[in-house]
Amino acid sequence: MKEGPGMAKDRDSEQTAESRRILDRVSREAESGGRSVIDRAARRARDHVTAADVDHEDWVEYWGTRIGRILGLVLLVGLIVWLVLYLAQGE
Repeated sequence: MKEGPGMAKDRDSEQTAESRRILDRVSREAESGGRSVIDRAARRARDHVTAADVDHEDWVEYWGTRIGRILGLVLLVGLIVWLVLYLAQGE
């Protein structure tokens, strides 16, 4: 099947339109706060551990949440260290 000048022009315009959609999406995602993904993830993790999302007026809930989340983080790190040491022994 032969391509005529009209078919090549249609394909070029489709590619141009798709390129513009991709560039628009990338620019919208880049404007979301101006921070990198790693920076946003680190900020969310810090806010989670420091219990930024609980009522600061209720000191029992605030400190209980902080202690629980910090203990959970310590337990996670301990399990990861144990796993690495366990796997290193297997060699």
